[in-house]
Amino acid sequence: MQRGHIHPISSLIREANQIFGRMGFVFAEGPLLEDEWHNFDALNVPKDHPARDMQDTFFIKDEPGKVLRTHTSPVQIRFMEEQVKKGILPPYRVIVPGKVFRNEATDMTHEAEFFQIEGFAVGEDITMAHLKGTLERFFKELFKGASVEIRFRPSFFPFTEPSVEVDMRLVGEHIPEKLKDKWIEMMGAGMIHPNVLKNAGVDPEKYRGFAFGMGLDRLAMLRWGIDDVRLMHSADLRFVNQF
Repeated sequence: MQRGHIHPISSLIREANQIFGRMGFVFAEGPLLEDEWHNFDALNVPKDHPARDMQDTFFIKDEPGKVLRTHTSPVQIRFMEEQVKKGILPPYRVIVPGKVFRNEATDMTHEAEFFQIEGFAVGEDITMAHLKGTLERFFKELFKGASVEIRFRPSFFPFTEPSVEVDMRLVGEHIPEKLKDKWIEMMGAGMIHPNVLKNAGVDPEKYRGFAFGMGLDRLAMLRWGIDDVRLMHSADLRFVNQF
């Protein structure tokens, strides 16, 4: 009997969970149907922010205040709320892979639904250096045999301050030519905004943390040299059977 094949996204989620698990991160997940508080308000996203527009967000017609989550970041809030409710204070180290939804046109590099992986760590002495070291180790283990360089560029996100765009460069012998020695934008990241910690019930005077989020579809495209993101969701066995 012919054996089935694991979808590249599923394979990547398993591998990422294992890598972050070895760094002491725990797995968490949350609902795909979110309320505006967890998806926007608690994450310090202003009421007039463009991300709330109909062009970006799927609002649920018959359930006012409900949206298909636009990112995995609401799980940050839900996880910290639950821990605080149980009386469990930081440190926290959490990884959150999952599906997200954006109301945008589909093309070779964009889909209306795709997968993200979110990570965050909260403690009394967390710094940007911890963020950089964590990401370097993740990419080094994911792209086996490669030497990894990470650089930060200033950016802006409502839920982190300071915020950065993270670029990665792979150096080594067995690197795909498409990636070799080239700086590639991988994700957004930064130090968790004090308002986000406060909204989740964590004391921002005592604790701080970092957070990052990246598209798993994009990471899979880079890892295996896939040219069209739509193949990921095509249910075409000719595609899946290659992995």
